[in-house]
Amino acid sequence: MSMFGDGLDAAVHEAFTRPAPKTAPAQMRYLVKQYKGTKAVAQMLRIPQRTVERYVKDQIKKPRPDLAARLEREVKARWQPKIRARARKKAATTGGILIDTRARLGYTAPIGSTDQDRIRHLTVALPPRHAARLFAAQEAGASERELQEIAAEALKEVYFQDGGRRAGSLEEVRFTDVEHLEFDL
Repeated sequence: MSMFGDGLDAAVHEAFTRPAPKTAPAQMRYLVKQYKGTKAVAQMLRIPQRTVERYVKDQIKKPRPDLAARLEREVKARWQPKIRARARKKAATTGGILIDTRARLGYTAPIGSTDQDRIRHLTVALPPRHAARLFAAQEAGASERELQEIAAEALKEVYFQDGGRRAGSLEEVRFTDVEHLEFDL
């Protein structure tokens, strides 16, 4: 997936109240329960139905690396959906989201200002409306570039313009060469 999408997912996963199943048989049993049958799980994971049944009965315990990755991704995508929704709603309505990044940031401004791109390490609390835009775009299937542009607009408003108190003539912020990105609710 993407750095921004994975970062938003990791921030939401921090809100989980219980850990997701870790072993392959436990993950398989969870998916069978979610999909209400082994056939649907087998089709989703692109493996034989009999293999799913053997995982459920603990006859197979160690999956291939590619299957283990798919299994973990599918379990995490479905784990505690109500808590995930509650965490996103809280961030989008009252709490906001914290972004910690080390990236090349620059801006387009009128002639005579210093608008050179440079590596900056920022930790900025974004208001709820920006968190709502990020989560809504992620759920709508936005690309990595679109999420990056939304984050750049948020940093422009919150960091560079300080909520409208300075740099009013700032036109756009360039947010590139992301070395580190982390979100927190």
